This record gives sequence, C-alpha cells and structure tokens, in this order.
Amino acid sequence: MRMAAWRRAGGAVLRVLVVWAVSTLTMLVLAGVLPDFRLQSPDGDTATRIAVTAALGAGAFGLLGALVWPLLVRALLLVPALVLGLLVFFLNGSLLWLALGLIPEGRGETDPQTAVVVAAVMSASSSAASTFLAVRDDGAYRRRLARLADRRWRRTGRRVVPTAPGTVFLQLDGLGHDVLRDAIRPPADRPDGEPLMPAVAAMCRDTHRLTQWHTDWSSQTGASQLAILHGTNEDVPAFRWYEKETGEVMVSNRPSSAAELQRRAVARTGDPGLLARDGASRGNLFSGGAAQAALVLSVSARRGRHNRSRAGYFAYFSDPANATRTAVSFTAEVVREILQGLRSRLRGERPRVSRGGLYPFIRAFATVVERDVVVAAVLGDILSGRTAVYADLVAYDEVAHHSGPRGRDTHQVLRQLDRAVALIAQAAERAPRPYRLVLLSDHGQSPGEPFAARYGLTLEDLVRVGCGLPVSRRARRSATGAEARTTARAALHRPEDGPGAEPHHVTGPGPVVLGSGNLGLISFPGIPGRAAREEIDRRHPALLRTLADHPGIGFLLLHSETHGPVVLGPDGGERRLDTGEITGKDPLAPYGPLAADAVRRTAGFPHAADIMVNSALDPATGAVHAFEEQIGSHGGLGGEQSRAFLLSPLLLSPPDEGGELVGAEQVHRVLRRWLREAETAPAVTAPFFPDRVPLR
Repeated sequence: MRMAAWRRAGGAVLRVLVVWAVSTLTMLVLAGVLPDFRLQSPDGDTATRIAVTAALGAGAFGLLGALVWPLLVRALLLVPALVLGLLVFFLNGSLLWLALGLIPEGRGETDPQTAVVVAAVMSASSSAASTFLAVRDDGAYRRRLARLADRRWRRTGRRVVPTAPGTVFLQLDGLGHDVLRDAIRPPADRPDGEPLMPAVAAMCRDTHRLTQWHTDWSSQTGASQLAILHGTNEDVPAFRWYEKETGEVMVSNRPSSAAELQRRAVARTGDPGLLARDGASRGNLFSGGAAQAALVLSVSARRGRHNRSRAGYFAYFSDPANATRTAVSFTAEVVREILQGLRSRLRGERPRVSRGGLYPFIRAFATVVERDVVVAAVLGDILSGRTAVYADLVAYDEVAHHSGPRGRDTHQVLRQLDRAVALIAQAAERAPRPYRLVLLSDHGQSPGEPFAARYGLTLEDLVRVGCGLPVSRRARRSATGAEARTTARAALHRPEDGPGAEPHHVTGPGPVVLGSGNLGLISFPGIPGRAAREEIDRRHPALLRTLADHPGIGFLLLHSETHGPVVLGPDGGERRLDTGEITGKDPLAPYGPLAADAVRRTAGFPHAADIMVNSALDPATGAVHAFEEQIGSHGGLGGEQSRAFLLSPLLLSPPDEGGELVGAEQVHRVLRRWLREAETAPAVTAPFFPDRVPLR
C-alpha cells in the first residue's frame, strides 16, 4: 500500500516536471517568434540564462494559474459563460504579465496584447501535455476527470464503489426519432460513406436498440423532462400557461416556475424522483431528486455550495486550460453563426427568422459552454462511480429552432454531439464500475414557417379581431421557449423579471394569449374558472369560428357545459371527446390515432386554458406553424415533434415490451425498471463497459 502511494506521488511529480518542461519550451519558442516578447536583458544573455528565465516564467505562470485562477473564477463565477471570448483571454494574459513581472532583474517583458497570445498558447500546450500523460496512466486519467465532479462529495470520504452497473441517461434535447434515424444511416449519395453520427451509429449496429416513443400533447422539455425525472406531468398543459387564481404566468424554464413544478410533482407522487439514490442531475430543468445537482434550473436559486446551479461552471472553469479551450470554441461559434445567418439572408432562404442581437452568443452558450461543462460533469460522475446520472445537452434544440430541424447548421451540431457521446463512452470504459449508457430525447421538432410570418398577424392579433378589440399596429416579437436563453440568464443571476424576461403576472381584463411552439393558449381573466364554450359564444360570438376557420389553425379544445370537452375544427367539424361523437370532418384525423387520447388527457388538467389552439398541419411535409418566432418548433401536435427516441443497451429489457411507448410518464416507468435491473445485475470484479462500441 505504501509503495503504491509512493509510486503515485512519484508519477505526479514526474507529470508536473514534464508539463513544466513543455511550458518552458513553449515560452522559449514564442520568445523567438514574437518580436514583442523577450526573456533576456537588453544587453543580452547566455542561452542557459534565457532557459532559466523561461523556466522561472513558466513556473510562475503555472503556479498563478493553479492558485489565483480558481479564486478569480469563483469571484466572477459565471461571467465567463457569456463573455468568454474577451474575459478569459484577458484574465489569462494578466496572469502571464504578472508572472513575467516576478522574474528577477526584469528579464521577462511583453506588451498586453502579446501576453494574451502567449498565455493562450502556453495554456493549450500544458493542457495537451498533461492530458497526454494522464491518458497513458489509467489512474491519473480517472483522477484528472474525477476532480471535475462535485468535490464536496469526494471530501466526505469515498465509499467502496459498487460493482453493480451504473446508468448514464444522456438526453439529446429536441432530437426526434426520425432525424436520429437518418443521422445514423450512410448518406444517400454515398451508401458506403460515414453516417452523420458514426459513434451513435456503431452503438445502434452492435450493442443498442432504437425505440420510438410518443410524447404528450405538450411536446416540450418542461412536460417531458418533469415526467421522465419525477414520474408525472399532470397539469402541465404547455411550455407556458396562465393560472387564473394567482394571475401568474408559469414558464417551464423560469427558475421559480421550475422549482414550483418540481414541488408539485413530488407532492403528487410522494417520491423525490428518479435520481434520489446516489444520483446526479446535470444541465436539466429539474433535479430528479438528485443529491448532486449542477446547472439545474429548479435548484438554481439555492445557496447551498454544492447544489447551486453555477457550481458546475466553477468546477469546469477553475482549470485555465479548460477556460481557454472553451473560450476559443465559443468565439469561433459566434463567428460561425454570424456567417451562417448572413449566408441564409443572402440566399433568400425561406422560412427564416431573425438571428441577430444576442442570438449568436446564446447559440454559442448552448453549443459550446453548456455542452463542455455538462460533458465534463458527466465524466466526473462516471469516474467517481456514481450510480445514476441524467444530463441534458440542449445544443441541437437551440440551433434547430432558428435553422430548422434538418438544416446544414444542425448537421454540424449533430457531429459535435456524436463526439460528446463518444467521449462519454470512452470514459465509461475506464470507470471504477460498469456503466450502461442510455440515449434519449424529450421530443422532436417539426419544421414550418411561423404563424405571424405566414399570415401577417400573431395569434393574439387574431384573437383580438375575433373579440372585436383593437389590434396594435406595432410589430411584436413572440417570446421564445428556447431553454438556453433562460439558462444563460440563471447562470448570470439575471433577475427573472428584468429587461428581456417574460412577465410573471398579467393584469387587465383583455384575453391572455400565450404561445408554446405550435400550441396556443387563450384565457379570459374576467371569467372565473374554466370558461365554457357557451359563455365564450355569448360574450364573443365571432371568436370561435374566426379561430377554427383560419387556415393556419388545425383545431381548438374547449369545454362545453352540455357535452364536456369538445374539439372544433374548420368547416364546422366537431368531436366530443367524452362520447367520441363526430360531426362533419374529424378535426383530429390529420394528427394520428393517438391524438384523441392526448387531447382528452390535457382537457382534464385544472390549468388547461379556456381555449387551447393547435396550429394546422401539412400532412405531406409534416410542417406546422409556430406561434413563436421559430422555424423548427415543438409544443403541440403535428409532425415529427411528437416522435422522440430511446436508444438503450441490449442488456436491458426492451422498453416497449408492453406495446407502444406513449407519454413521458411511461418512459419514467421504463427508466425505473432499468435502474432496478442494474441493482440486481451480476457483480463483476473489474471495471468494464458492457455497451462497448468501436469508437475512432
């Protein structure tokens, strides 16, 4: 035991010396290449003296990076998340400038701009050397990545790691079953070529099964993930909705709303969630009952050191090499989005939505910063031997909202996600216990031109016309339900009701109109309780037919005093959900055989809107019309948004052994079953990854 400890200590010292040597050589090369960077006195020095000066500078820079950088990150914490392109480089360059100032006799000298360049190159080279050495040593590799896990858990005393398999649930947000199926096939023009997602394709071919599951009517992350992690999404009618008794607008990705939805779900089920037993929740809207929750909106307001949402960012950015690498990628992604948006505009592509303002930074946050931090946290969890991990990667969903579900831009994101999956799979091979990797999505996305762009007025305008109310002439942009924007606000501790945030409360007697993808919600604050069809007709006799006969609207759900929940469609079509009686053309026919049950379930929610509106569906293309400014949308019925996927190891029981998987609550029961199977799986004595895939 003592000999092993000495070997580990000797190996650590050797790695420090090698990294120091690499940094010294890098500094010498940069001093020879950059005219504004010198390591010698004005009168000149011997080669030995210059080498010693470089070693001193590299050592001082390394020590400052190890000691001062974590303090800077903790002080600023999440500020780097949105201004990485400037702040990280500035801080790193400042540390180098300070390190050169510590060299005796003033031999180290550079200007601020050159210091930024030198610091970035040295951080990259030292990180590459450290990673190379660690990968060659399994123990060092585990220790390097395990420190990215929650340090508090490790300081309490490491348990004996169980030999039963652990499970990693990796959610690829918004990636529909059909899009994934196409991404794992060779391209049509090159049947022998590599698929878009080769690592996932290898899993499907060798070790996993791909299963489709059908979402609820509210096909969005709030409803799906709440049910997957907590077992119920009862009374979650949409991404955002109005509650008459309080006058509050609930928004699934608002931290206070997410916390309240999680509280209601736990109270309803009496269970803390899927991850209550030694679990970790990373990058999600909800915690799932996990003791370790980082980057989770429902706990982002907590002040506990290991529970607050920003803790995961500190763990990642406390390494200056990580910060530099992510900063470079962040800046490149901002530039890429600006160029792609410009190309789309120059080509006159349709449909198209605005991609200016802060969107390039929001996209870079979702596709780079959040991805890097979440993946690093998952690697730490795996290499720490945690029992269950659930993580959400939101990159595809964010980009697809603005570029379309199958655009060239989203193909780049899918390749990046594939590399993230491969990295997690490779780390699992080195884990202290076996792991089973499950990929899944919470919904898909359907393409289509936004309602306002297609018809020249918003849903709220149409409602006001039907009610005989004046319509504002000022153009209004609909709120967007993209998760990354609110996650970034929470990361920066921006107030929920600050500039740019959605309102908490709605005042005034007029109708409240909200959009959740291609699902619209209309409520009348002046009518207590659920407004009946008869009462709406009495107060606004033209409204229901104005809505139902509009070409951009597929059907309406409302409550009748006489017939209970009814669905209205164009040309007088009507379906009474309690009896199944249909008058005229069935309004739900274009939406498939599962539509009636999904709509009937939502009709029973206490907070279903007075009028629930689903956009029209083009059966030939699967296109819908979002009531938000999105060309890839989800939230209602129609097209690929309702078809999500589960990619599970063959070692686990089939997810659909009882028939089709319908609803996120059923997915929760499947995941629960798999966790129970892991508990009773045969023990093994050595680490292994039972779902091994050939990864290049």
